[in-house]
Amino acid sequence: MSLLPDQYDKYIRFFKFMMKYWNSDVFSYTEEKMANTETEIETESFDHSPEELADDLKSMGPTYVKLGQLLSTRPDLLPSPFLDALATLQDEVEIVDYQEIETIFKEELGVRISKAFASFEKEPLASASIGQVHRAVLHSGKIVAVKVQRPGIRKRFIEDLDTLMAISEKLETYSEMGRNYAIHSVIEELRYVLLKELDYTLEAQNLATLKKNLAEFEHMFIPAPILDYCSSKVLTMEFVEGGKITKVSPLKRLDISFEPLVDELVKSYLKQIIVDGFAHADPHPGNVYLTPENKIALMDLGMVAKFSNEMQEIILKLMIGLSNYDGSRVADILLSISEYDDKKDVSNFKKDVIRKTQENENARAKDLQTGRVLIKMNQMAAKEGIHIPVELNILGKILLNLDQIVAYLAPKYDVQQTVKDYVQLLMQQRMKENLKPENLMEVFLEMKELTENLPYRLNKFSELLADNKMKIQVDAIDEQRFTGAFQKVANRITAGLIIAALIIGAAMLVRVPSSWTIAGYPGFAFILFIIAAIIGLYLLYEILLKDESKKEK
Repeated sequence: MSLLPDQYDKYIRFFKFMMKYWNSDVFSYTEEKMANTETEIETESFDHSPEELADDLKSMGPTYVKLGQLLSTRPDLLPSPFLDALATLQDEVEIVDYQEIETIFKEELGVRISKAFASFEKEPLASASIGQVHRAVLHSGKIVAVKVQRPGIRKRFIEDLDTLMAISEKLETYSEMGRNYAIHSVIEELRYVLLKELDYTLEAQNLATLKKNLAEFEHMFIPAPILDYCSSKVLTMEFVEGGKITKVSPLKRLDISFEPLVDELVKSYLKQIIVDGFAHADPHPGNVYLTPENKIALMDLGMVAKFSNEMQEIILKLMIGLSNYDGSRVADILLSISEYDDKKDVSNFKKDVIRKTQENENARAKDLQTGRVLIKMNQMAAKEGIHIPVELNILGKILLNLDQIVAYLAPKYDVQQTVKDYVQLLMQQRMKENLKPENLMEVFLEMKELTENLPYRLNKFSELLADNKMKIQVDAIDEQRFTGAFQKVANRITAGLIIAALIIGAAMLVRVPSSWTIAGYPGFAFILFIIAAIIGLYLLYEILLKDESKKEK
């Protein structure tokens, strides 16, 4: 991609940022320099503070704010204090004028705001990097929240993303660090997430899906989308009364037991992750409200996490291992889904995981942080050169936010016991699901295919065995390499014998008088000595230098 003149300012801003941080110990915080994960990292030891990095990204615009939020899920790239600072990164943006909001609404839905709603508050409730939220009332009397996308934001995001894609591609081509940390893949993931978040139609679908999935939890509230007033740039949904869940007054926490709510919150997320494979991926306190009816409301479904059936099984096993404080089992599960060199010694990683898992035993909500434990384990893995799937990073961030809410509302709540009991229940339900007729039919079809093919295969096997045509191929050694090495040894022995013969022959010829001499020696004998010396020196070079360099490779 060429550097267009109107994109110069974007490249200049990015390179100024990189000039500041490229040689900083923040981004040179590689596995070799990673501190002992048993102790907290001191932010004073870095030449830039976490808050400074967050402010620099914020000053570069909304795309870089989103990049910072994405980097907060990469403990293999940044130290934990910086991950925490980036996880709460929010940009400060100006309020969009009401006239522009009205114009966008009419362009998207073909109707004026005054016709669509009985009333519409011109002052926004909130203004974020992508959209602005207003309170409105439908003609039916229902109170709704209307989120309208900021004008020109889609174009700006795409331009910034194109710039980042071009730069990251060059970084991976010319920089070893860029290749090691897959910078281009990080930007590709950011592009995928942002383009999804820019489409409010998808967010409306996500709200409807999550509301249906969590219908069994009476204390959970998901605002339903008003589909008649939704488009790619406008999202209308039920209004959520109340406030941030971590802003509940101390008196209210003394007056009301929040344990039933916390219990449902934890179970609802376990169901989202393990059963549905579709989860609200950003449950930070700003997106989780407590309603006047004492229900927990989940908002902002622009970012969701999706887990495959295979990953759901892995997470189920992982949660069982964590709830039983079985560190050895947890380590084995993590290694089974990770990428690493088969020759790598993973004993240190196993030891660290076992210690970290056992530390959680007998801990209550105020001390227990399952999400932080998972993130710490990811850091341990990164230190050892083990690459854990990104889904577990997302899981760690989800649980980290839940830990904060649980610890605030019910400090004595036993999270691990709830996880253990509910996971067992989910396991039983999963087993029942597998016994459904449609699942059994698949098993029967597999058995039918095996039964049909088994007689033929047995007959073929016995026929080959009777005719002495059965062959077993064992790939134990590299036959070609072994033969080549053996041939090399034989050639060198032969060369040694030739050298010895040349030297002995030359020594015998020295005693024979000759009219042709070189330096006073018989000429033919002298030539034989020279040939023997050349062959001997070449053989010595092959043995001492070439063989040693191949051994190092």
